[in-house]
Amino acid sequence: MHVVIMGCGRVGATLAKDLEAKGHTVAVIDQNREAFRRLGSEFKGTTVAGVGFDRDTLVEAGVEKAAAFAAVSNGDNSNILAARVARETYGVANVVARIYDPGRAEIYQRLGIPTVATVLWTTDQIMRRLLPSGSQSEWRDSSGTVVLSEVHIDSGWHGEPISLIEKNTNARVAFITRLGKGLIPESDTILQDGDLVHVIAAEKDLSAVEATLGKNPDTN
Repeated sequence: MHVVIMGCGRVGATLAKDLEAKGHTVAVIDQNREAFRRLGSEFKGTTVAGVGFDRDTLVEAGVEKAAAFAAVSNGDNSNILAARVARETYGVANVVARIYDPGRAEIYQRLGIPTVATVLWTTDQIMRRLLPSGSQSEWRDSSGTVVLSEVHIDSGWHGEPISLIEKNTNARVAFITRLGKGLIPESDTILQDGDLVHVIAAEKDLSAVEATLGKNPDTN
């Protein structure tokens, strides 16, 4: 498929090269022509110097045939504006914007623009290591009603099957991180010490899920 990327910083350049390596065609937009040097001499895609939300620039980059658009420049406003133009004007199906301000990121998620909040992701990961309790949001749907969260579990859950979590809560276990690798569990998968548990739940149920998993299952 054809992918348009706005922003040729470290993230944009890496994304462009990775997508091209997977067989996709890629066009990269940046206001600074010097930024395209990050792509290296082996990059075969298109480079367009210009503003990423300018329609002429987007058309030159092939947005009309694009199946995906990523706005990863260093400006929140530019990223979200470009993402909205790609989706609303050109009907690009898969759109994502990188947003530095986590408050803005949540607002734009509710407008239906998937966002990656760099600062929020980093602080979530640090907080999880500093304060391993409750939950840390990893994703939410555009309406804000369904969330994917990494949830702290009491040590009493170790040795119990995944099915016990789903029996005792209104949550579904999406996956487990075990020894640094993702694992999609079966209902009889046994929880181990060190497992990071990621659940899908309704936002309104998350506090109850946290409370249940934060104490020994024998007390529930």
